[in-house]
Amino acid sequence: MLPGMQSLQEEQHVTRFEDFVRQPHYPCAMAKSVVARDAVEFGTYASLGDPRCAQHLCEDLYRSLANVPGGQWSFVAMFPEEKVADEKDFEQRLWRHLQCMHDFDVQRHNWDRSVGRDPAEASFSFSIGGRAWYVIGMHPRASRQARRLPMVALVFNPHAQFETLRAGGKYEMLRDQIRNRDLKLQGSVNPMLEDHGVASEARQYSGREVGSSWKCPFSARNVRT
Repeated sequence: MLPGMQSLQEEQHVTRFEDFVRQPHYPCAMAKSVVARDAVEFGTYASLGDPRCAQHLCEDLYRSLANVPGGQWSFVAMFPEEKVADEKDFEQRLWRHLQCMHDFDVQRHNWDRSVGRDPAEASFSFSIGGRAWYVIGMHPRASRQARRLPMVALVFNPHAQFETLRAGGKYEMLRDQIRNRDLKLQGSVNPMLEDHGVASEARQYSGREVGSSWKCPFSARNVRT
């Protein structure tokens, strides 16, 4: 590969993501805000579900936690060469990747004590680097238009920023605004969306609509004390 080619390709992938979020009809105001403020960290990875790529993503999240100041921000893990057959295929690989991330991370960090470890519990949130994250899966085969990014990506949002909004009395207003915009875009509100503490957010990560019998294919290890 020619010198500088990789950085140019990465810039093109970042532009694809930012252009998607900047579309007038895109419903998530928080995503629009962090993109507008250049408060997004990006990483590019070869394969979703690969242990080595999962380790690199953990290490990138650790650096972001150390370098990014407080306030709203996101980390976008892009998999531009990844192909998915359908929503189930993406869901399986998403959870395989998160499991690989956790298996690497649990040797170094405890689970964030402010959230639950069991994905069946309403208090669950994914944890990396001792911090809770709300994960949004995006891919070209998504049934929800707001998730139908023209490449595979995982968006990691620090869970603490939602609690900050809630404490400031802004969470419900922002939530309702996003759902109303999603209704206008799709003709329906995402049936999987629930506030944290009402139902497990694990059901929301992949974007696929799942029933009450769905079991999350993830298990938190108990290695560190």
